[in-house]
Amino acid sequence: MSNSESNHRIKNTFPVQLPTNYLKQIRRNTITHEFDQGLPEDEQLPHESDDQLSEASKLLRLGIQQQQAGELIAALKSLQQSLEMFRAIGDVQQQEQALSFLALVAYASGDYKSVIYYSQQCLALEKTTPDLLVQMQALSHLGNAYRHLNDHNKAIEYLEECFIITQKLQDKRSQVAALNNLGLVYKASGNFVRAIAYQEQSLQIVQELQDKWGIEQVLKNLGNAWYALDNYPKAIAYYEECVKVARTLNNPRSASQVLKNLGNACYAIGDYAKAIIYYEERLQLARELKDKRSEEQSLGSLGVACEALGDYTKAIQYYEERLLLARTIKDRRIEEQALASLKVACYALGDYARAMQYQQGTSTNS
Repeated sequence: MSNSESNHRIKNTFPVQLPTNYLKQIRRNTITHEFDQGLPEDEQLPHESDDQLSEASKLLRLGIQQQQAGELIAALKSLQQSLEMFRAIGDVQQQEQALSFLALVAYASGDYKSVIYYSQQCLALEKTTPDLLVQMQALSHLGNAYRHLNDHNKAIEYLEECFIITQKLQDKRSQVAALNNLGLVYKASGNFVRAIAYQEQSLQIVQELQDKWGIEQVLKNLGNAWYALDNYPKAIAYYEECVKVARTLNNPRSASQVLKNLGNACYAIGDYAKAIIYYEERLQLARELKDKRSEEQSLGSLGVACEALGDYTKAIQYYEERLLLARTIKDRRIEEQALASLKVACYALGDYARAMQYQQGTSTNS
């Protein structure tokens, strides 16, 4: 950690945030067990008669509730207000908690510069009241934020510091998170072998904990790492295990995402029949979830896989369904792609008249 960062001064101003009328929660492969602090019970927060302290504590609890409910804008406002009040009072411990949750809200919304801002302030406060748990959380936030900003060296530095603290605390859930997230950084930097080594360690610990949600995430990340190495059989093995776990957790959105990867991996090794099975499963899930984008992607993938098998009649059927869906959701780009695919498939069948109809459709809509 550089001296400039460790000597970061605490300021009473806040970093520029995302537009205050819209904060979207972003899904990632990061594991954040170390942030599962839970909602503090009333007795964990001060209840002195001081009105300002009582109000600050209420705002902190409210902000945590809002963050856990995904109400990021409201959480941001409540936590910032509580932080300002705790600063005025001089309560360092509660400032750290507010800053930690502010970093978590910023991370959930993709505001990585603010994650760094809040986390560095948290670490600066730690000089006066050292707390390994707070340090671990701040270092993890920093490592994950720098990963998304593509500063891999800093990300690795912070996450390795975080992992050392998880070992000191003998906190296995946080070890799972630190190891998994280190794996993600090494994968992002192109060091897939190191990424897999960290995630294998993470998988071993999370399996010991019998944490199915964590197992599902680590299996998916391992599948992604092997896929990036073009080792499709290994990727398929991890993806298949991941889908099984996702189904036991009744997590259809995660299953849908991994089924797409499974289909792509099977296609890459030339197992088109198996790819079709996985794409069909994803199509069914997409329709159950009313996820039009995944449905459209699945139909396109099914058409391509059927073409690879030489089954142009079936491919045309899927492409026509994709065309109809594209027109329903009024997506001109997908409509033109579907028309182009239909034209090629019809030419392959020797149905030139029909191919010309789709050609005219492309011209009409372009």
